[in-house]
Amino acid sequence: MTATRLLFYRQSRAVSSIMGVVISVQTEDFDLSAEYDRLRSIGDGVGAIVTFTGLVRDFESTLDQPNYSKKLTTLTLQHYPEMTERLLSEIVENALSRWSLLGVTVIHRVGSLSPNDQIVFVGVASTHREDAFESAQFLMDYLKTRATFWKKAKVSGEEQWLDAKDSDASAAERWDDQT
Repeated sequence: MTATRLLFYRQSRAVSSIMGVVISVQTEDFDLSAEYDRLRSIGDGVGAIVTFTGLVRDFESTLDQPNYSKKLTTLTLQHYPEMTERLLSEIVENALSRWSLLGVTVIHRVGSLSPNDQIVFVGVASTHREDAFESAQFLMDYLKTRATFWKKAKVSGEEQWLDAKDSDASAAERWDDQT
């Protein structure tokens, strides 16, 4: 299967006002060092870089036993490209309107992934650490609840679609009251 990396930039005032925005949905893995270096190279004014890398867990609860975890062998992510691109751009625009950021990178993988594979990268560059930490947390919370990715897990030999977690919804709700 050929690797696919879809880069897209929404032509809005918020996203186009800074040169350091990368949003990517891709099948291939990403290079943490290269993504960090890109944020660091944005230029003068960068005083803080915060990154988050999510990994595929090797366990998942099953629908029939939600309090019991079983071994996950494969996680398959699907998406509807036009919808996903629009929503990811809106999430980044929202972060740019809330915090003073110099650069943002959001990479989300799709396709078939194995335990311990990298699945998501969020990186932000700003002048100050508070903006960097808060915006990275916001981006991740909103990605978990507002981006359209459908996840199918192969757990103990059986496939099941995964529902959103209540804990993710609760984490994202804290940002809804803030402007």
